[in-house]
Order: sequence, then structure tokens, then C-alpha cells
Amino acid sequence: MTIRKDKLLIIDIEATCWEGYTVPAGQYNEIIEIGACLLDLNDLTTSDARAILVKPMESDISPFCTQLTALSPELIAAEGVSFEEACHILEKEYDSRNRMWASWGNYDREIFKKQCKRRKVRYPFSGRHANLKRVYADVQGQRAGLQRAFESLGLDWIGRAHRGVDDAANTARLMAHLLGTHGLTPLRRRGL
Repeated sequence: MTIRKDKLLIIDIEATCWEGYTVPAGQYNEIIEIGACLLDLNDLTTSDARAILVKPMESDISPFCTQLTALSPELIAAEGVSFEEACHILEKEYDSRNRMWASWGNYDREIFKKQCKRRKVRYPFSGRHANLKRVYADVQGQRAGLQRAFESLGLDWIGRAHRGVDDAANTARLMAHLLGTHGLTPLRRRGL
């Protein structure tokens, strides 16, 4: 399969979580928001930032999760779609199966794989994934969380941390900065 090299799809998910990060018996960490953003690899502009809210089927949204993400059970019930529909949106509107995609770390990729397997839903992405946390570490010579990486580069955070759409857009901006400085070589090392 030929991978489109015009844009990089940046994904950041928010999932159900609980205080102490202990998953209650019978529940799973489950995707409740998919933040998506495209980074044009020619001019390094970002576009199509979107929050796809997802109704959980195997867990409850805890008060801790709402406090962390601002995603309440009421908001998700009113505006969320099924996980299957969310995957369809990624494929249809972002051409996710034909593009390299990226996330800050591997958590997003792993939770997608697990949830697709449990739900018997086709994995919506290509096999080309870039761990941008690792890309940052390679070019900057240091490891960092997303917000610390922003601070180290002197960039201003826009929006709310732990909202998928804002985290995806900010990750795209950080990558635009790094690629503007280092060129596409860091992504080519990961299969672009």
C-alpha cells in the first residue's frame, strides 16, 4: 500500500480514567475523545482540528475523568458517537488508512488496537505510526512530556491540556516547529 506523504495525521485520545488510575473491576480504559489534526508536510500548516466524542460502552466516566478532561457523561451522551462511527469518520474524513499517523507516545496506538480487537472493529489507521515523543527525544536529545516539550521550545500552549482536540493541535504545532528546524528526516526514519 502506498502511503500519502502530503499530510501527517496527528491523533490524541482521551479515555475513561479513575483516581489512582486503578480500573474498576469489569471496566476498561475506553476512548471517549479522539482529537485529530492534519499537519501539511509541505508548508507545515495545521488544519482540520476536530474532537470526535465517543460514547463509552464498557466503562463509566468518573468524576475524576471529568475534572481532568472536562468531558462529562452528559456531554458525551449528547454529542458522542459510537466507537465504530468514530473509526469510520477517521477513515472517511482524514483518509487515516492511507496516511502516516502520529501521537505523543504509544498509548494512543495501543488503546486503539485493544479497543478495536475487543469490539471487533477494523483498525482505522495505516501501519505507519510515528511516536512523536521519541522524535522529540531524538532531535532534542532529551525526553519530555508534551507540555514540558512546549516549554523547552518556548512555545505557548493553546487550549486546555487533556482535551484531545487541543492536545492534537498543539502536538501538530510542536512538530511543525521541529520539522521546520530539522526537516522531514526525523519522520523519514520512522517510515514516511
